[in-house]
Amino acid sequence: MQNSYNLTFTSATRPFQMLLKCAGCVVFGLFLISCSSIPSARREITMSDETPQPIRYSMIFIIHGDGDYLYHDAGGQAHLADKAALAGAIEVAEQNRRAEVFIFHQNPRRHAWLFFPRHDGTCYHYREGRLLAKESYWRNRGKTRFQPEVELYSRYHQGASPPEAKLLLYFGHQIPEFGGAGYDASSPGRVFTIDDFAGGLKQIKSDSVKLDLIVLSTCYNGTPYTVAALAPYARYIIASPGNLHRSYFDLQRLENLDRELQDGDMAALAKNFARQAFDKLTEDIQTAVTVAVYDVDSVRGYLNSVGSAYEQTLTALSGKKPGSVEHLDCAEDPAYARPGMSEGVDIFYRPPRFGRLKNKQSHSGWGCWSLPRQSP
Repeated sequence: MQNSYNLTFTSATRPFQMLLKCAGCVVFGLFLISCSSIPSARREITMSDETPQPIRYSMIFIIHGDGDYLYHDAGGQAHLADKAALAGAIEVAEQNRRAEVFIFHQNPRRHAWLFFPRHDGTCYHYREGRLLAKESYWRNRGKTRFQPEVELYSRYHQGASPPEAKLLLYFGHQIPEFGGAGYDASSPGRVFTIDDFAGGLKQIKSDSVKLDLIVLSTCYNGTPYTVAALAPYARYIIASPGNLHRSYFDLQRLENLDRELQDGDMAALAKNFARQAFDKLTEDIQTAVTVAVYDVDSVRGYLNSVGSAYEQTLTALSGKKPGSVEHLDCAEDPAYARPGMSEGVDIFYRPPRFGRLKNKQSHSGWGCWSLPRQSP
């Protein structure tokens, strides 16, 4: 009787043991994939007998999605700002047949089977309107913040001659000017500041030719410090000195660069882009809306005149959380107010529909930190 029981028990458990072995193989395979330093890639190439057209435009989109990017439009419809920005960037890439476009989507860190980390970045490479490569990558596998993106750009970038126009667009929360811990919600110990961003631009640019346009679709980065940090790498900068409430700049103006840049006028494109972004934002936002275009060469005098005062402010704010400090128009602070401070700045401004600033009819185009100053 005992032998019969053992035989029956062994036969009954054999399928379960096989299932455990199979599950173990799957888990082990996931472990190997997750620990591999070689990113998984899917490369899509359409071969053609036609000679490739020379590239006229280069665009790089960096879209931060590792944070709270949920917002609601005027109709109450919920949106994820990073996903909307990604869709817009893909549309731009597909519509421009004379462009090379890189899109880097920075995702939250997640785990497979609760234990094994998954790639937290996705790179899209477009050329002549076609997706040539889509690759997942690790965002934390580099000595610097943007080393993974720089390496992917260097690997896939094509073309020996420089393009006629080079644009870089960043979508995310305010890039911190001090502190910087907690910018990535899933990796709160990772630090990110505007100086890290500038370092990434230096690596991506890699030559003496400046980017023609940098667009910061973020809150509160239209400041003297941020513009000064990016000035070595750009001719024009578009940013907001105010709050965008997770609503990003509209990208429609970039969907046909052959039309928008037919005269090669980057200043006109920057102004038209900012105007359309402003018009779109004012449809959905009841608070103040400010979008500014900075001509880098024309604003250097103002940046030099307030640089020391701004550095002192950042030193005084050391140890504070950026979200706990208020912002103001630099023209309202004697430390930063200067005659002609708005020269070289094209400003699109609408006051809030309510509140104490609803009657404020103008803006200098520069945002500063509101630091209480001691009386002499």
